[in-house]
Amino acid sequence: MKKINLKALSKQQLESFIKEYGLPSFRSKQVLHWIYEKYVQSIEDITELSKDLRERLSENAYISNLELLDRQVSKDGTEKFLFGLEDGETIESVLIPDEDRLTLCISSQVGCAMACRFCLTGQLGLRRNLKSHEIIDQIISVSRLKERAITNIVLMGMGEPLSNFDNVVEALWRTTDLMKISQRRITLSTSGIVPKILELPLKAPLINLAISLNATTDEVRDYIMPINKTYPIKELLNACRKFPLPQRKRITFEYVLLKNINDSPDDAKRLINLLTGIPSKINLIPFNPYEGSEFQRPDDMQVLNFQGVLIKGHITAIIRKSKGQDIMAACGQLRARYMA
Repeated sequence: MKKINLKALSKQQLESFIKEYGLPSFRSKQVLHWIYEKYVQSIEDITELSKDLRERLSENAYISNLELLDRQVSKDGTEKFLFGLEDGETIESVLIPDEDRLTLCISSQVGCAMACRFCLTGQLGLRRNLKSHEIIDQIISVSRLKERAITNIVLMGMGEPLSNFDNVVEALWRTTDLMKISQRRITLSTSGIVPKILELPLKAPLINLAISLNATTDEVRDYIMPINKTYPIKELLNACRKFPLPQRKRITFEYVLLKNINDSPDDAKRLINLLTGIPSKINLIPFNPYEGSEFQRPDDMQVLNFQGVLIKGHITAIIRKSKGQDIMAACGQLRARYMA
């Protein structure tokens, strides 16, 4: 009989599994606590259970763990982790220190099908969706390695989270309910799958939303982000206007600046008009180059000029300093080992 992976079970499924053993319900709460808050690696390590009970459970169940295949540290303190999955596939996660924050950028898919032209991951194709426990296990695995607690989670790693909707939603609930990470400290970034943007607040915790916009005309966005041909800018922004936001919360729009493609003053002026009526802020991300890319990074003055136009238009615009470039851990640079 194939053993059951307790980490692959939802809270309700785990409760049913424990009940089948004739055990009281508080035992499932103990197991959940040890998996999601104490980051236990095996049933044998759950010392709150008797040795006899641990042996009984281990006959039919186990707790899976990601395999750490590589760990790189950037000169700026950013860390990149290469994890192996049970089927041999690999994913990457990035840990970003910033004063009082420690942000973990996690992946939702092995590879990505969106094919954004400026993103290395997007050029590699999709291998498969991550299961919900593989998504959350990135948080657990990195937390084990760090003495300092992770404060923020961003789903901005490999993959399009809304293309793996059900697994991502389940992972989000486990992150908030079982790991006790506040939904205010979790951000999901999407390239713009409109129906799922509208469905997300109905199914998931009300987390922060980030939109990878990157262009102000459909012509340019069609070219750099094929998803725009299905969900053009107007339709995407209408969905953003319908997205429920808590008081004083805003949608983040990510804008990767590509030299002579989307970085002109006219682009900045169009961006101001496009975002009218949407509580928003903009993260300006100068393109992170990689070998073989067709794009270039704008010079610093062009980036500052673009930001200046937005600020004059009363738009909050932050130039995001890319971290981890020396270890290929910056935005748009992730790729797993098999994709070398």
